[in-house]
Amino acid sequence: MSHDQHGLAMTGAGAAAVRHYDRAIDDLLHFRAEVEAEANAALAESPGFAMGHVLAAYLGLLTTEAEDARAARARFGAFLRGIDTGIDTGIDTGALLPRERAHVAAVRALLGGDFLTCGALLAGITAEHPRDALALAAGHQIDFFTGDARMLRDRIGGALTAWREDDPHLGHVLGMYAFGLEEAGHYDRSEEVGLRAVELNPRDVWGIHAVVHTYEMQGRFGDGLRYLDARVPDWSSGTFFNIHNWWHYCLYALETGDVPRVLAVYDAVLAGGRACMELLDAAALLWRLHLEGSDQHERWRALADAWPARVAEPFYAFNDMHAVMSYVGAGRIAEAEKLIAGREAYVAEPHPGVTNHDMTLRVGLPVCRAIVAFGRGDYGAVVDLLHPIRHRVSEFGGSHAQRDAVQRTLLEAALRAGRRDVARMLVSERISVRPCSPYNWLKQAAVAEAMGDGAAAAVARGRAGELARSGIVGASG
Repeated sequence: MSHDQHGLAMTGAGAAAVRHYDRAIDDLLHFRAEVEAEANAALAESPGFAMGHVLAAYLGLLTTEAEDARAARARFGAFLRGIDTGIDTGIDTGALLPRERAHVAAVRALLGGDFLTCGALLAGITAEHPRDALALAAGHQIDFFTGDARMLRDRIGGALTAWREDDPHLGHVLGMYAFGLEEAGHYDRSEEVGLRAVELNPRDVWGIHAVVHTYEMQGRFGDGLRYLDARVPDWSSGTFFNIHNWWHYCLYALETGDVPRVLAVYDAVLAGGRACMELLDAAALLWRLHLEGSDQHERWRALADAWPARVAEPFYAFNDMHAVMSYVGAGRIAEAEKLIAGREAYVAEPHPGVTNHDMTLRVGLPVCRAIVAFGRGDYGAVVDLLHPIRHRVSEFGGSHAQRDAVQRTLLEAALRAGRRDVARMLVSERISVRPCSPYNWLKQAAVAEAMGDGAAAAVARGRAGELARSGIVGASG
């Protein structure tokens, strides 16, 4: 019987396969691209290695790429046929340990598109085996994809006491916990835990990311810029998470009003993305500029060209939203409407247990329709579509920072549609939570102007300028 680096028993793995598996888990927690090669190497050493197959399946199924999911489905299907019959693998399902069987069940659920059942099964594994790093990491991603802030916090929090201070992966677990704390609104605790995670492992990009999210949610864009500037070598290269952290950097720069810096980063980093996660970061950034009247036609055109193959079939509604943003930004409304029509046909048919079906029906389609309406200048329709769902957009995944694109679209549409009461309320909500955000004060100025209060508008603009200047101080430039 083999054991992994965290003391968990595994079947079907020789010593060399275990070494590759342990390195793969380390790569996964560091977000290094080498994780796939190490997982494949583990299976090459021991083709019947159950946890090696489980790891490979999660890697394919948690990218939100339909093509990756198809490949994972075929590969894991062959493994399942092998363990059901004992052919090729030399083992059967009954020979697997209970923890391994639970992982196989979780992967089966995920293969069928059932994120919720997969997440629940992984939570059961964590309750019995809190040092199962793969169950924690996969479950954390499931919670992110489903926008479940409570589980982002509690899945990791419930395992923490089982991790020792001298464990080399304690920092990574703390990084996950910090992100869950932030999404659940515990900002002081999130910052404390996130800083500790990065202290333990300076190249923990998820821990850095958690701290960055905490500053974003508090409107502390100056602190965010300084934090990222001080650690550029730790987060800007060597992982498949680089682009996303650059996106966060750009959000801070937007608060200062430094659009040239944002576009320079976009062209140098974000424009080269090809994976869905990278394309949606690019779209979300350009859409924020679009809302403020900065139309980047050539950048939009190139981005829109990259989306069709990624959204050819229904897979993840959060990706669909960003594809529609790209089509609308590029002026290709017909392509956006074609995607929406395809998703309308998709939700018209029953898809029992497929989480994305409900995501698309309840949130994805209304948001996509609203983006098209914004592109057409029908701002009243945008408000009518988004206002009723604004408190449940978390249901189609992503983070608070990512979903803020939807909230900003609603606010801008309310201003342009002359829905002053709605706009006033939305700005009041924002400015009460993040009074140090220049963006919020600029929107307060717009509301004041709409209500004929020029003096209040001037005060609000002045406050936005003061905050922007104070945030720039100390940040490299």
